[in-house]
Amino acid sequence: MIAIQFDRFGGPEVLAAVDVPAPRPGPDEVLVTVEAAGVNYADTHQVDGSYLAADQLPYIPGSEVVGRTEDGRRVLARVSHGYAEQAVAKRSALVEIPDDLDAGAALALLVQGLTAWHLLRTAARLRSGETVVVHSAAGGVGSLAVQLAREFGAGRVWAQTSSPGKRQLALDLGADAVVDHPLPERADVILDAVGGELFDRALDSLASGGRLVTYGNSARTGFTPVDPARLSRLNAAVVGFWLRPTLAQPGAFTEPLRELLDLTARGRLKPVVHPAYPLTEARRAHEDLLARRTTGKVLLRP
Repeated sequence: MIAIQFDRFGGPEVLAAVDVPAPRPGPDEVLVTVEAAGVNYADTHQVDGSYLAADQLPYIPGSEVVGRTEDGRRVLARVSHGYAEQAVAKRSALVEIPDDLDAGAALALLVQGLTAWHLLRTAARLRSGETVVVHSAAGGVGSLAVQLAREFGAGRVWAQTSSPGKRQLALDLGADAVVDHPLPERADVILDAVGGELFDRALDSLASGGRLVTYGNSARTGFTPVDPARLSRLNAAVVGFWLRPTLAQPGAFTEPLRELLDLTARGRLKPVVHPAYPLTEARRAHEDLLARRTTGKVLLRP
């Protein structure tokens, strides 16, 4: 089968299409023929060595797929090596989905959707009427967070984006305004995946009792040290968030995902999906993702 693999750490240039044996499922595992594989920002960290050790190479990235099981069920699945024509998933990591659900929309709900859900519910503990600022509001997580903040009772939802086209998308998704820091008024919740200078400016934009939730560092500038005395003066909090350990908690996966699927089926949540890339063009997908040329969910199709 064809898979995307890298045998050294680096940028997108290290990704290569290779012919490898199809995986064999073990006990309590299922073979899935891949219809589409999700691309996540975390995948770029695997490729550059941020998440992996050299003794794990060569490596096939990809943590999520939509596909068919051998008995014909269409599933959304968490996997370890999804950039391939076939992948293996644990039975417990499968969620059956209807045939009429777009593969990109389904993939958007798994990592990005659950991240947005937990950012607002678990990390920020959003309260009704609060003002929420979403950085990277046209991205995979941000585009869903804008909509979910409204769904979960935010009083105002402000978006921060990097281009005119993305600003319009954020407004179309329900943001009240597109803003930059310093804000017109202080915010109760700010969701930040950029880091660097934007994180620092956002911290000074928090209202008393506000929460700045950091869940990434796309600026790749290193994390800004936070002075506890500064937090005391602001009477605010910085909350770190990572999806993987969150999903290990009881009730953190099935029920939130079920809610996201239900909201999507009822048209209250509309995942944004970037035009799909062929599996063999994974390198270009990573290049575009890193250059912020994509909007919404990025996926590969074998």
